[in-house]
Amino acid sequence: MTDPVRESARTSDFEYELTEEMIGREPAEPRDSARLLVALGVEIQHRRVGDLAEFVGPGDVIVLNSTRVLPARVPLRRETGGAAEVLLLEPIVDGWWEALVRPSRKVPPGTLLRAGRSDTFGFEIGDDLGDGRRLVLPISMAAGQTSGTPVEGDDLLAALELVGQMPLPPYLGDLELSDPERYQTVFSERAESAAAPTAGLHLTEELIERLRAAGATIVHIELVVGLGTFRPISADHIADHEMHHERYRIPEDVWASVQSADRVIAVGTTSVRALESAAATGVLDGSTNLFISLPYPWRVVDVMMTNFHQPRSSLLVMIDAFVGRRWREIYRVATDEGYRFLSFGDAMLLGRDERVVRA
Repeated sequence: MTDPVRESARTSDFEYELTEEMIGREPAEPRDSARLLVALGVEIQHRRVGDLAEFVGPGDVIVLNSTRVLPARVPLRRETGGAAEVLLLEPIVDGWWEALVRPSRKVPPGTLLRAGRSDTFGFEIGDDLGDGRRLVLPISMAAGQTSGTPVEGDDLLAALELVGQMPLPPYLGDLELSDPERYQTVFSERAESAAAPTAGLHLTEELIERLRAAGATIVHIELVVGLGTFRPISADHIADHEMHHERYRIPEDVWASVQSADRVIAVGTTSVRALESAAATGVLDGSTNLFISLPYPWRVVDVMMTNFHQPRSSLLVMIDAFVGRRWREIYRVATDEGYRFLSFGDAMLLGRDERVVRA
């Protein structure tokens, strides 16, 4: 049966005015100096991320997404001398990746593109997958060759470290970070994602130690972040939105800690999505296209730390399912108080609306 609440929700219900001046253009320095809007109850407090330990204690389990961002944006050159670009999104099968390719219409299947800073590394372009996505095969090829050898695993990571760039969100324009590690969390591990789990960018090793000292348990999970996370919803009704798939992994001992916690604090919407997917399916290592919207039977997450999200995004719809229509008040206050929005913006600490029934 179609849920009448979700069916009636229009994408326009998740619109708000986001001006250029509101967007964070560079990361806070130090990381935990970013502002933190705290809305755990009725009162809204204005703090700093460095104050986070004041809001946690024994029985809390804090969940971090330890995925690492691939330097997956690769400038390329065509045989004609023209410029091109590949942005790797997700491995598919037999070395092939789903990717965004520019200019896609000028590179038919079978085209070989060489990396701009390498004579031996490039991509074979494959089929069109729709929505601007293509299949691409990373390859090693000698000068003059019309074919190449697939490059995978550590060899691919090494090649991307040499020729790739950080895939910063398009709304940041041509921004180049003097230190690419500022688009990585301090606890990142395996390089797989096309974008950073941005709420985690605010944490420092010292802050994590203070969270432990306050009695909280820190655990790591993985959700491989794809660009679909940040794309606006184009359908008129959110019920018609087709959610993207993302891979996640939750170790069994971490899941046991989560299950026995007094309170689960998820850092980032990606951590939320992994935890709620595992709870809904019983699968700890899999792929999810879970779209969290009202009414949603929350099973795991009690508190969420997250950044301020784009209008008409699935992430804003998730916030609506977590705190209800109060999100508008929170965003209005944040706007009035000059908080910075999006990936390099400030953060908020939200308590789940107790009127939402836990499954």
